[in-house]
Formats: sequence, structure tokens, C-alpha cells
Amino acid sequence: MYPIDLLPSPFNLFNDALWVLQSLHASRRVSREVHPVPADFDVNLHTNTGFLPPQPLPKLQEPFDVWEDVLSQAPHVLKLGEDLLEDDARERTEGELWRQRIRSLPILTTETLHQDPQLLRRAHKVLAFLVHFYVHSIPPDTIEGSILVPRSLVSPLMTVSHVLRIAPVLTFADTVLWNWELVDPKQPVTIENMRFGQELFSGSEAERNFYLGSARAELIGVQMLQIFNDYHNLPNVTDLTSISKINRLLARLTTVIQEIDASVQSMRQIVDPHIFYWEVRPWFKGSASGEAAAWIYEGVDDMSKLDLSGPSAGQSSVMHALDLFFDIDHKLRQRRSPAPSDANKRADHGFMERMRRYMPGKHRDYLEYIAEYSRPLREVAQDTPAIREAYNTAVTTLKKLRDAHMRVACLYIVTMSRSTTPPVGCPMFAMAERMKREAARSGPVTGTGGNELSLLLKAGRDATARAVLKN
Repeated sequence: MYPIDLLPSPFNLFNDALWVLQSLHASRRVSREVHPVPADFDVNLHTNTGFLPPQPLPKLQEPFDVWEDVLSQAPHVLKLGEDLLEDDARERTEGELWRQRIRSLPILTTETLHQDPQLLRRAHKVLAFLVHFYVHSIPPDTIEGSILVPRSLVSPLMTVSHVLRIAPVLTFADTVLWNWELVDPKQPVTIENMRFGQELFSGSEAERNFYLGSARAELIGVQMLQIFNDYHNLPNVTDLTSISKINRLLARLTTVIQEIDASVQSMRQIVDPHIFYWEVRPWFKGSASGEAAAWIYEGVDDMSKLDLSGPSAGQSSVMHALDLFFDIDHKLRQRRSPAPSDANKRADHGFMERMRRYMPGKHRDYLEYIAEYSRPLREVAQDTPAIREAYNTAVTTLKKLRDAHMRVACLYIVTMSRSTTPPVGCPMFAMAERMKREAARSGPVTGTGGNELSLLLKAGRDATARAVLKN
């Protein structure tokens, strides 16, 4: 063999050179591509507020201050309609006068708010609270058929909801993400300097602490959003350096999930279950929840197209993002073991997807961005044994969080639904009558949106367990 025979042929040299040129061209093209960043979806990592806005919402000014005025009056003159007795004449009269004022409000156009996201959020929050105050302050014995929500609220709420791409009803965003103010406006935005429950239905500390506890989990979850971003920004996921980084990210993620778990369980120390179930939760209910009357939005032709279930922890974007990052299969579309139980199969498999319609549109876009990662974490862990253990540990920790959430839900909803003792400070006779009605109601306990709660929570827990990878 001659030395020249060891050299590549001119044809191979040409192919190699062409491959190098194509690779260089592709790398330049990729480098010029503009990839979205969390801030494009109103996800605030630089302020450590995540899905919460970087600053509290400003109050609405003229002409929209009329909404602010009636909202500020509501907690002082309204009571839950189902707690009003026939001889509560003064409370009934005050409530009806407030509702008459709502019906007489001018129908305002909202175009001047559309360029300011903060004012749009404030308008949605104020109008949604007003709708729930209006509906739930009506005594049931005066309702015949459906409840007509007046056009003075419906028209601007529908418009603002369309711009924000959010459901035209009270949501998790209204009650938690947007429902805070700064204790000291001169100090930074931190959990210690944020006062939650700027708007309250019951006026109770239990309600305020419920919003605080929910927000604390959201703010802890900002660390998760940063981890997702760090993973997405890895140049590749196959070399030893990247594998080491992914393991460190998953270890951090496990710790963050544990912190959220501890936060969820701490709710029992700050939120009285009786007050939450009997004084706060009824205000959250949406249209046709349980045996309640359906709502009719004046001027809306097709009510079937509206999402009107009311706020739910299931609308937390940070927990949806975590599920998508781990590829938790809530819809039972993938074959995983163990096989779903009969109870799992009976659960509402569309619940999580439906809850996303109650989120601000940009947050929903962020979830789609997470779901469309070109290198899904679970697939990478499946193909990379060195990552699998860290992935499984993180998923198992999420399963334990869902176990804890089930216990909290049992205490605050299931147990309280069977309670027979009125909480201290409530209108005794009215409350006792309502408890009797609840006790006599047949069927399983449901969540705020009317979903069978036990089936739903167990199905979510079991779907999480099925994401664990087998060796």
C-alpha cells in the first residue's frame, strides 16, 4: 500500500467540506433565531414574582372608579344570601339597595384600559368580585329559576376578559395573583412586604391567610420556573457536563417541591377550616355549582361557551408548569404502569386542561411553551440512566405533595361538609339550617367547580406516580 492510498478520496474530501460548511451555516442560522423568554409570557423571573405581577395593581380612576366605590361598600352591607333568615329585614334591604345600585351603573367601555395590562387586570378583578358579591348575596328564597347578572357588569367584564384571554368570572388570578398590596411601598416586593386579601368576601383573617398561603406556594415556585429556564437553555443534554447540570437542577427542584409541600401543610395553622368552608368558600362558587341556580349574563347570547366555575387551586399556573415539565399524563393517553384504576378512569380527565382557560392568556401560552420543549425531560431521563434516579426522586416528591394536598382538602372540604356544629361567630340559626341542607344533600363532595373532589385528587396523585421511570 502506498502512503497516498491512506488519504481520503477527493469525493470524500468534498463531502466532508460540504458538511462543515452546512454545519457552520446552520449554527449561524440558529444563533440568529430569536427564542422566547419567560418575560414574553408575563412570567417575572427578574423580580422573583413569577406569575404574580412585579408590582401591585393600581386602583381604577374615573370613570371606572364607580366600580371601585361599590366594591368597597360590598363587604360592609352584604351577607351570604343563604345565611339570611326571613326576619333579617334590614340585611335584606341593604343588600337589595346595593344590587339596585349595581343595576343602575352606566355601561362603561374599556378601550382606554387596553394598553395597560395592570389596569386591565384590576378591571377584571374588580368586576369579577362584584359579580360574585351580586350573585351570592341574593337570598335563595327570592330566586326563581336562573340569576340574571346585569349588563353593567357583564359588558365590561366580557370585553376585559377577551383582551386578557381569561374566563369572565372570578379566578385564582383575581383572588391570589392580583389580590395584594405592599405593606411599605418604599420597600422591595417580597413575601414579607406583601399584604394579601386586598379584596375580601368575609373580612376574616382566615380568608386573608388562605390567599397568603396560596401565594406563598406561587412565590416558592418561582425557583421552579428558573430551573425550567436553566434546563431549556442547556446547549445539549448528552455530554457529561450537561448530565451533571441536569442532576443538580433536579436536586434543586426536589428541594423546592418539598418547600411547597411544607407551605401547603402549614395552611392548617393559619386558616380555620370551619370559617373557610362556611364563610369563605360559598362566595367562590360559580354558575350552576352543585344545586345552585345557573347564571345568565345579560346580553350574552350563548352562555354554554362561557367558563364560569369560579376560582380553584387547579388554576395555579406554576403547578401546571411543573406537571408539563415532568410530563405527568393526567389524560391517561400514554401506557404507563401501574394501569389506571377504575376510579382513575372515572375521574374528570379534562379538568386540568379546562382549568387553563381560567388563567391569563399569556400564562397559558407559557404552559404551551413548556409542553413543546424540543428535549422533554422525561424522554431525556428515559434515555439517560445517569439522570433517571434524580428524575424519579423529584417526581416521587411531587407525588408526596399531592398526598399532602389530599389530606388538606379532606380537612377543609370533605370533613367540613359533614360538620354539624356552626363555627363561632356565624349567624347561628341560619348557619345550622344551611348545614342541615348540606348534610341532606346526596352525592359525593365536590370541588369549587362541581367536580367530584376525591376522585379528582386521587387521579392526579396516581397520574404523578405513573410518571416514575422503571429501571
